[in-house]
Amino acid sequence: MHTSKSRFVHPSEMVHVEYEATTQADPTLAWKVFSDWRRWRRYSDFYGNIEWLSGVPWAVGSRLEIELLQPVRTTVDHVITVCSPPYRVAWIDHALGDTMEQWVAFDPLPAGGTCVRTWADVVGPTSEVDGHPVKDVLKAFLELWYSRFCSDCDSVCHQECAVVS
Repeated sequence: MHTSKSRFVHPSEMVHVEYEATTQADPTLAWKVFSDWRRWRRYSDFYGNIEWLSGVPWAVGSRLEIELLQPVRTTVDHVITVCSPPYRVAWIDHALGDTMEQWVAFDPLPAGGTCVRTWADVVGPTSEVDGHPVKDVLKAFLELWYSRFCSDCDSVCHQECAVVS
């Protein structure tokens, strides 16, 4: 039987990861899709329960709790630190003894659509998750999550454009 695990070491250097993808949706529609946290399990099979613990969703200081099922079972506590719809949102996460700051930007593209950019900085004792460096696990997660998110935005955009036409 294979069990997932994290390896803890002394606090290490900060890990920085960036990713960007594009969608045909404008920033307002991309934000509408993103802010509907009930959709998030479509973008990753890592997620279990997701719920707001306190505050108004997306308000600065509000707390969102996400249960992760893999690669290790844990709970991630998000605290919203910046929220300027439809262009920026940021939070601080705590999980596995680590702290992560993540930003998401929804930048309009000149020809229409949106460039969705995210970057995260992680600091803490975890160097590996399930035998893989934290940076690699986080990068793979962000690439999958945000590429699926942008595909979902494209689908919603096509549906809404079809209704308007």
